[in-house]
Amino acid sequence: MDFYIAAIIQALCFGPLVMGLFLSMKIFNIPDITTDGSYTLGAVITAVCLSKGYGLPATLILSMLGGALAGCCTAFIHTRLRINALLAGILVMTALYSVNLTLLGRSNMPLLSHSTIFSWFSVFAVTDQNTLAVLIVLSAVLFFAMSFMLQSDFGIAMRATGDSESMVRAQGVNTARMKVYGLAISNALVALSGCLIAQFQGFTDINMGIGIVISGLGAVIIGDTLINLLKIRAIPLMLGCVLLGVILFQLMLAVALGAGVDASMLKLTTSLLVLLIVALPRVGSTVIQLSKR
Repeated sequence: MDFYIAAIIQALCFGPLVMGLFLSMKIFNIPDITTDGSYTLGAVITAVCLSKGYGLPATLILSMLGGALAGCCTAFIHTRLRINALLAGILVMTALYSVNLTLLGRSNMPLLSHSTIFSWFSVFAVTDQNTLAVLIVLSAVLFFAMSFMLQSDFGIAMRATGDSESMVRAQGVNTARMKVYGLAISNALVALSGCLIAQFQGFTDINMGIGIVISGLGAVIIGDTLINLLKIRAIPLMLGCVLLGVILFQLMLAVALGAGVDASMLKLTTSLLVLLIVALPRVGSTVIQLSKR
C-alpha cells in the first residue's frame, strides 16, 4: 500500500509540471522541450539555496523565477528571432545542461540533512501522510490560481492566442508578449515541480530531467482524453482532468513496477505506456470507421 501512496505523492509533485505542459501544449499549441532543462534547473536552484542556508519561501520563489527565465529565453528565440518553437526549446534545454552543471558544481547533491517543505509543515506524525497533506494543499492552491488566471481577461487573451493568433493580433493583442508570459508561467511551474521532487527524494541529480517531458506528456494526454470523452469545456474541470491524468499515469507505472518490471527499464516502460495512450484512441477510431463500412 505504501508503494502506491508513494506513487500518488510523486504524481502530486508532478502536478505543477503537467499544469505547465497543459498551458504550453494545449493552450498555446507549443511543443516546449525547455521542460527537461527547467525541471532540473528548479531542482538545482533548490539544492544550491538549501545548501547555502536560504529559507524555504525564498528557495521556492527563486526556483520558479529560474524556470520563468528559461521560458522567457525560449519565447524570445521563438518570437523575436523567428525560430521554430521546437528548435528554440531544444536550444535552451541544451544550454541549461551546462548552466545546471555550473550552478550545482557536481553531478549530484544530497539534501537529506536539510529542512524541506514537507518537514517545515508538520501536520501528521507519519511522514507519508504529512507529505501527502502538504502536496494536496499545494495542488489545491495551484489549481485555484490557474483556474482563476485562465478565466480572467488575461487568461482569455492567452487562450485566444493559442486558438487563432492572427485573429487575436487583429484585435490589438500583442501575441508575442502573450507567448512570453505563457512560456514563463509554464516553465516556472515545471521548475516548481523539480523543486518539490528534489525535496521529496532527498537529492538533486544533473540528469533527473532527461525524458521528464515524456512522463508529463503522458499525463496530459490521459487528461486530454478524459476531456474529449466527457466533452468538457470548463477550465477548472480541464485542470482537474489533467491532475487526475498524472495520478493515473504514475499509478500505471507503479503497477508495472509492482508486476516485476526492472527499475532500469522504467524509461522504456514510460515510453511504451505513452505510445499506448497516444495510439489507442487513433486505433479505436479507425476500428469504428471500418466497422461502419
